[in-house]
Amino acid sequence: MEPKFKRIILKLSGEALQGKEEFGINSEALISISKEIKEIWKMGCEIGIVVGGGNIFRGVERDKEVIDQVTADYMGMLATVINGLALQNTLEKNGIETRVQSEFEMRQFCEPYIRRRAIRHLEKGRIVIFVGGTGNPHFTTDTAAALKAVEISAEAVLKGTKVDGIYSEDPLKNPKAKRYDKLDYFEIIKRRLKIMDATAISLCMENKIPIIVFNLFRKGNLKKVICGKGIKTIVS
Repeated sequence: MEPKFKRIILKLSGEALQGKEEFGINSEALISISKEIKEIWKMGCEIGIVVGGGNIFRGVERDKEVIDQVTADYMGMLATVINGLALQNTLEKNGIETRVQSEFEMRQFCEPYIRRRAIRHLEKGRIVIFVGGTGNPHFTTDTAAALKAVEISAEAVLKGTKVDGIYSEDPLKNPKAKRYDKLDYFEIIKRRLKIMDATAISLCMENKIPIIVFNLFRKGNLKKVICGKGIKTIVS
């Protein structure tokens, strides 16, 4: 199989690293995800990864009387750094050279985000893990993924989830929910399908970057999706 995309952004939620745990990072989930990523890396794909932090801290679930929105968002950004470092370590144990780049300065742990340097790393076959979201409160890591896709000229944003694409309702709650094979950007916003926020969708729409939603935990699925196959939903 030949890859359909040369350079991609892979969006991973913090919950993807959580695995079967209720909180934190699950070793089996990390290993499984790293093996899937290695499969497409071996095909020559240039991979940027944007990781969330919901497995460690979710700003929407904070006690609003104790922690305000901006502080909660900063805490969430720090959580993405923890996840990024864990993913980096696991990928490198699988023989993949990586770099972690942060939107805010953390020299002891990772590089500052510099667009040209990130692109150069990708060209040299390194996987770049982008942490810190957008570096600003009130923006999700979905928006960060869309923004990074624009900045590094990625050909697609791949969002790995626990289900096989975008559904009319949560399929884990309603087994009769309908799965969509294809949607356009406007339909996502109009139907309020909560796969990505409106800012992220708008960024991809304006720059004609397709969003592909797929099940990251189905073995071999990431490789199939990269090659234009597998079960998925394409937003374009």
